[in-house]
Amino acid sequence: MRLRGLLAGAAALMAVTAAEAQDAKPLIVFVSPNPVGVNDFLKLAKVGAEKAAETVGATAKVYESTDPTTIRQNLDAAAKEGAKVVIAVGFEFNDILPEVAKSYPDTKFLLVDSCPQTPGPNVHCSVFREYEASFLAGAEAALTSETGKVGAIGALDIPFIHRYTDPFNEGAKHVKPEIEIAPTLWIGGNNPFSDPARGQQRASVMVSDNTDRIMAGGAGSNGGIFKAMEDLPGAAAFGVDSNQCPQAPGLVMDNVQKRTDIVIEKGVAGLFKGDQPPFATYGLAEGGMTLTSLEPGLEESGCLIVKFPDVITKVKALRDEVIAGTVKVADPMQLAK
Repeated sequence: MRLRGLLAGAAALMAVTAAEAQDAKPLIVFVSPNPVGVNDFLKLAKVGAEKAAETVGATAKVYESTDPTTIRQNLDAAAKEGAKVVIAVGFEFNDILPEVAKSYPDTKFLLVDSCPQTPGPNVHCSVFREYEASFLAGAEAALTSETGKVGAIGALDIPFIHRYTDPFNEGAKHVKPEIEIAPTLWIGGNNPFSDPARGQQRASVMVSDNTDRIMAGGAGSNGGIFKAMEDLPGAAAFGVDSNQCPQAPGLVMDNVQKRTDIVIEKGVAGLFKGDQPPFATYGLAEGGMTLTSLEPGLEESGCLIVKFPDVITKVKALRDEVIAGTVKVADPMQLAK
């Protein structure tokens, strides 16, 4: 009986020790700007946070926000809980994060896809070189166009959105100098990033002028742009951020994708090692930017580009040239300065 009691006591002690070891693991918290739900971009960020935690031997948690108030509350809560790294994604954090970070100097904050003007010593920014993948999308557009005319629609006429529209047109001209470029149109209005109706209006103008390949840089307005592709037989749009092909079957050629998961994994690893720079950019070379057609799973993507294997081969070669530096793609934001 005494031996049984000793064994039971040892087992209990081992259980407590294991629980304490679990609690002792570092904590990583991903704070989303909006509910993750079916948002593919945020879902990818969540996957990245979980993979990053697994790689560094940490525990991952997700705090979902709904507005600026809950964003601040979640950042505070994550830091107070003792998170070693707090991950945030999006411009929604630009004003709030530096203020919160100042109150928690021992916590590292990783902001992805945006950067405040004055981030602070414990805020690290990881952003994308969207223009590199947009250039490839433009090449794809020119090589698949049946009418010989392509164009771009952006949410708002600001330097950042030009990272999608301008290189798209340049990529088209690079592979097919004779391609006709439609004047760029802007969604504008009170809610340019989430106004499908205005997006559809702008796209209808383009397709009525025989433009059959359109870069859709309208974020939440893209659904309307996709819808307008029905007005011109054979017309197709290019989505952004994640694979938008399933949203409009038969109407989306490909997507300029941000691999938020990869950027988060690399950023967290750098912060744990202590060698993450305050500001890092990710493009084709680092795997931060890509096209759906250049990633595994194309057959199941729902994208029209799957019907053009020869074009994919040419775009892959062009991607390699951009990575090697033999083809230069200018950053429209730098040109605007």
